[in-house]
Amino acid sequence: MFMELIDTHAHLEGVKDLKDAIRRAARIGVVAVIAVGSDYESNMWVLHESKKYETRRLKIYPALGIHPWGLDVSKINETIKLIEKNMDVIVALGEVGLDYWYKEARKNDEIKEIQKDVFWRILSLARRKNKPISIHSRGAWMDCVNMVIEAGVKKAIFHWFSGPLEALKKLLDYGYYISATPAAAYSKEHRKAIELTPIENIVLETDTPVVYMGETAEPAHIIKALNAVAELKGEKVERVAEKTTETARKIFDIK
Repeated sequence: MFMELIDTHAHLEGVKDLKDAIRRAARIGVVAVIAVGSDYESNMWVLHESKKYETRRLKIYPALGIHPWGLDVSKINETIKLIEKNMDVIVALGEVGLDYWYKEARKNDEIKEIQKDVFWRILSLARRKNKPISIHSRGAWMDCVNMVIEAGVKKAIFHWFSGPLEALKKLLDYGYYISATPAAAYSKEHRKAIELTPIENIVLETDTPVVYMGETAEPAHIIKALNAVAELKGEKVERVAEKTTETARKIFDIK
């Protein structure tokens, strides 16, 4: 049975031989990839380069963001202006959020405050333009959940969620989502979150080109996330594919 799959979070600019990687993804049923940005340069790549790698069966959709790692203070305003200018052509904002485990944030509370300021600004854009947002929340799970709620954002995916259960419960109570990555095959915290999350609140992603267990991810590896979710939920893979793709289409307004 041919399954339609959507990779909701991939950093495609970091993939070697991307053309071949996209073809491999299309062959196993990936019909869409959300290409996320993380700084000015990657956002520009997403806007101007990503569509060159689409195939007849697979479409690449742009998302723009500012990752909390290594924020370049001199470029924050320029990057946010770029995002604002392109709000009508993107399907989401991301990757954005907080990371209290980032080495510089551990050493300097000022870095955390810069992360929060940037996150607030992007959350405001998401609310005003009614865009979904893909959130990095490592070590700052509850702060991210509370900020999204306070900002009034309607659609939020907590990317690769592996945080405490109280943060998971709260985000689910507000109708938000988590994404399952290939790490769902082995990460205790990530697996627990998926087990406790209704299938209707789960989407799939690869976080390409992250390395999982020594293997560099590409969009075709979405099948690993799919299989792990099916195992954890006790569902057939076809059922998980159908539900997660349906949810992703709804979140990103993909027809």
